[in-house]
Amino acid sequence: MSSAQSPIRYPPLGSSSVMTKRGWWLVVLNLLVPGSAQVLAGNRRLGRFGLGATLTLWALAVLLGVAYLLWPAAVFTLFTSTLGLWAAAAVLVFYAVIWVILTLDTIRLVRLVKAAPKARPVIAGLAVVLMVAVSGTAAYGAYVATTASGFLSSVFVAGPTEPPVDGRYNILLLGGDAGADREGMRPDSISVVSIDADTGQATMIGLPRDLLYVPFSDDSPMKAEYPDGYGGTNETCRVGGVDDPCQLNWIYTEVEDKSPEMYPDAVSQGSEPGIEGMRDAAQGVTGLTIQYFVLIDMQGFSDLIDALGGVDIDVQSRVPVHSDDTFTDVAFWFEPGMQHMDGYHALWFARSRHGTSDYDRMNRQHQLQEAVLAQANPTNVIAKFEAVAKAGTQVVKTDIPQGMLGYFVNLASKTKTLPINSVNLTPDNNIDPTDPDYTAIREMIDAALNPPSTETPAP
Repeated sequence: MSSAQSPIRYPPLGSSSVMTKRGWWLVVLNLLVPGSAQVLAGNRRLGRFGLGATLTLWALAVLLGVAYLLWPAAVFTLFTSTLGLWAAAAVLVFYAVIWVILTLDTIRLVRLVKAAPKARPVIAGLAVVLMVAVSGTAAYGAYVATTASGFLSSVFVAGPTEPPVDGRYNILLLGGDAGADREGMRPDSISVVSIDADTGQATMIGLPRDLLYVPFSDDSPMKAEYPDGYGGTNETCRVGGVDDPCQLNWIYTEVEDKSPEMYPDAVSQGSEPGIEGMRDAAQGVTGLTIQYFVLIDMQGFSDLIDALGGVDIDVQSRVPVHSDDTFTDVAFWFEPGMQHMDGYHALWFARSRHGTSDYDRMNRQHQLQEAVLAQANPTNVIAKFEAVAKAGTQVVKTDIPQGMLGYFVNLASKTKTLPINSVNLTPDNNIDPTDPDYTAIREMIDAALNPPSTETPAP
């Protein structure tokens, strides 16, 4: 084959213009179809290996794309499992190395000394930049995959999965108020998030922390201790003062500190006795079966918000930021309107007490939780993954098994497209926390979760 027929493999070394064009072609081919430059102009054995690796990667990408369209939960499960993440990391490292080798070999094949003098640094520079971009992205992806594996293994438990009950997953969401200035932990925010297992429609049920005479689920050891509800007739809870009412969020402290033996298997199952007592109480209040819990350390929540780059909150009315932890002295006020808050100020927004009620705080805490969920989109999380993962391990405790993550990630993608319904057990909804009617509460929750059908029956 003559040079005229194949200037790529048999270039005219004396023509700088042809060598320059050839150089550009080789760099572009190496980017678009790694291995093709070697097949056309260099070591064909290396080129065939590179092409095979490239075509295999494309085939894997197509298969994953088809699988995502047909079975998205399966794809999410693959990439939230330890094995799947390490396999992805190994593949990405392999391709990062391959792209470096092929790019360096492409630069050799270009024969820069034969190209036009002004084009030499540009061709070489472009090839190096593309190599760093492609291989660096793959290497960073491998780092994210291995870090994610460690993060998921540290936060989520290895255990059996739970089926939906009446077509729903119900998750107890606790916001803990532990901090350097506080002894122990009491749930400062208590909610049950009920999610339709098919549609992803979520309903957040807010339970006031000062709810009294809380009933427990029938199989709860706490029911034997308090058959008439927590602190009910002729019963006194074991925390607080003699004359203090026994309110919902004290259950955690009582079980955790006074009677952890009631739940001997809690720790081995990734929970805590106090959390299990709160779960039994939430089941008794709502009448729902609660499969999982998520405990969020509100103090650590500040670090997570900072890791995400802050959070946008639509402030409904003036909220004070205090100058100390007495919740009395006011440093300044958040004015109504959209506000971008860092973790410190977002935490004050959620915890502020000056001139507000517990129910106001409960609404603000729910608002903050929803805003963080909206802010934690895949692009934002991946871009700041190291900081998010570090903060997340300090913020979240849950008994959701790692094997359920793929399912819940897929369900959450549906949830994000729908408005979140709210049912708050507060005086605004005719619920008196000091004298609650639990039959009426369960009926209200059932009506919210199972609204009457608006479809007109067929004639």
